[in-house]
Amino acid sequence: MKVLGLVLAWERGKDLANLTKIRASSALPVFGKYRVIDFALTNMVNAGISKIGIITQYNPRSLMDHLGSGKEWDLDRKTGGLFILQPYFSLENRSMGYAGTADSVFQNMTLFRRGNEDHVLIGSGDHVFRTDYNDLFRSHLESGADMTMMTAEVEPSELTDGDWMLSSTSSGRVTGWKEYASQEKDSVAADSRKIVPLGVYFINKYLLKELLYANVPEGKNDLVKDIFVPCSSSITVHEYRFRGYWRNLRAGIDTYYKTNMDALKDEIRHELFYEKGTVYTKLKDLPPPKIANTAQIRNSIIADGSIISGKVENSVLFRNTRVFAGAVVRNSVILESTVIEEGALVENAVLDKNAIVRSGRSLQGRPNKPASIEKHGVV
Repeated sequence: MKVLGLVLAWERGKDLANLTKIRASSALPVFGKYRVIDFALTNMVNAGISKIGIITQYNPRSLMDHLGSGKEWDLDRKTGGLFILQPYFSLENRSMGYAGTADSVFQNMTLFRRGNEDHVLIGSGDHVFRTDYNDLFRSHLESGADMTMMTAEVEPSELTDGDWMLSSTSSGRVTGWKEYASQEKDSVAADSRKIVPLGVYFINKYLLKELLYANVPEGKNDLVKDIFVPCSSSITVHEYRFRGYWRNLRAGIDTYYKTNMDALKDEIRHELFYEKGTVYTKLKDLPPPKIANTAQIRNSIIADGSIISGKVENSVLFRNTRVFAGAVVRNSVILESTVIEEGALVENAVLDKNAIVRSGRSLQGRPNKPASIEKHGVV
């Protein structure tokens, strides 16, 4: 089966505050040495997809620097490979930028026309999960559906404005869509889990082209709300239920913090990094972390190039971090090249790259509302 992969990586994720001032949400560093988009690319490559388009827009420099030629994902090839799809100005398109998810795909229709793929797999670049897409492909072919989407069951309390709730038959056919709004919270049954789409859609390429050409020129720019939902009565849509660990990091800085902390749990770390094989990422030529005699480390991830002389508990430390003697880092996420000086205390916090916590200073948040420092910030 020939499949074209499309990764939607063009949004900022405004709820991520300072973390996305200088980068797209898909370029967020996670788990010590990875970027969020590594999971989307790894899942596709492991399913045999060798032609992948990355649709970018918001502040893409960091993302493009990470992706490079795609060699880490075996996508630096003569046929197929990695394509960076940015918005552009032309005589036909005088608005610089994408108006929505459907418009972002529609503006890159050239990639469809120049390929011989039969199907398109669309995914989001800021979701963390591992799966074998070959199972989804088989489910799609066996059901005879026009489109198959990945779904999951969630608690009603996990729903946020704009989320879609689905209803389906016992065979998996989607029969209804409902958009969730917080003012309707009381009308949503609290005693039953809800089925929601996870932003992964597998569809025949020629059908998708027809849907886009019929709707986007009319100003219908959202892939789900304007195209998939209205057309679900005329095409057959099936769900593929996902039952593993999944997080949408665009949801906010709280979710970003909790997702990184989840990697400290054995069962989640095993699912993300061992059950489905290696997660591919851009490597850096750095030495192993150096742990001094004065260091105390408990239940933490310490990435390459770091030098630890202080106390680190239940934390994720990225590459080249420095924790000086007498400093304490607890329940925190410390991004690359950040320095925690002597006697400083960091607790329940997220520190972006190249931040500095001066000697004797304290930065403390709460588990449900972590404190944060932007890139190059100083406390």
